[in-house]
Amino acid sequence: MRLFLSGLRKLSRRLATWVTFGLLVGLVVLIVLAVGGAVNGGVGAGNGPAATVRIQTMKEFVTFPQAYDRMLDFVLRFGGLLALLYGAAIAGSEWGWGTLKSAVARGESRVGYMLTSFASIAALIAVGLVLAYVIALVAAVVGANIAGVSTSGLNDSATIGQIPLALVRVWFSVLEEAALGFTIATLARSQLAGIGVGIAFYFGESFAGLLLPDFVQYMPFAAANAAANLSVSTPTTTDAATTAALPADQALVLVAVWLVGALLVASVFSDRAEIAG
Repeated sequence: MRLFLSGLRKLSRRLATWVTFGLLVGLVVLIVLAVGGAVNGGVGAGNGPAATVRIQTMKEFVTFPQAYDRMLDFVLRFGGLLALLYGAAIAGSEWGWGTLKSAVARGESRVGYMLTSFASIAALIAVGLVLAYVIALVAAVVGANIAGVSTSGLNDSATIGQIPLALVRVWFSVLEEAALGFTIATLARSQLAGIGVGIAFYFGESFAGLLLPDFVQYMPFAAANAAANLSVSTPTTTDAATTAALPADQALVLVAVWLVGALLVASVFSDRAEIAG
């Protein structure tokens, strides 16, 4: 508990923590408000069916109760990638700044120190996701008003009742991605290498879905998206339309396997690595 609380205090002051949270909130808010403004301005001006479909699709992003899942999907998509980079940044700094070596010199267990560090990351990610989601919902309400869309579905009790469980599933999915970045940077003993390889892995998996959809569904990022079990899917430029998706519960088990496996690799490596000098 002492190490965990110390880790929380340390991470809460880190620039990486605030930059990651700021990027997540900024991206989501800008996109949602841009959608509201685009709908209000009549994007795709004209009376053709294509323009009508385009505007209607954008309206769905700020129409409640669907917007509850839309915003959570945004948080999952952007938050997953940022959590990957955040995990890599924190783990890499343990080696680059010599904090792991200092902890070991004080008599701390290497494995215990690394796992506690990740537990601190997990706690901050949970707080960050909840705050980002609340801010995203506020942005969605503002976007709906800008777009002239009714917010009558804002009080839909059935949807609201499902939000806590959905948030937990999203947090667990994002945590798996953070664990991958954490492990990659640990193996590389470098922040930059961890971030670079993590980004390559993320987009490599996305584009691989175009060629190997049946295989990619078992990969960590695809499994994380499926495990969240959201009723909507936010299109992105790297999504493959033909990518298969595992059933949510099966994907959740796979996410747990990836998460535990990544932390196990990081722990074993840290325990055996040479850190003297």
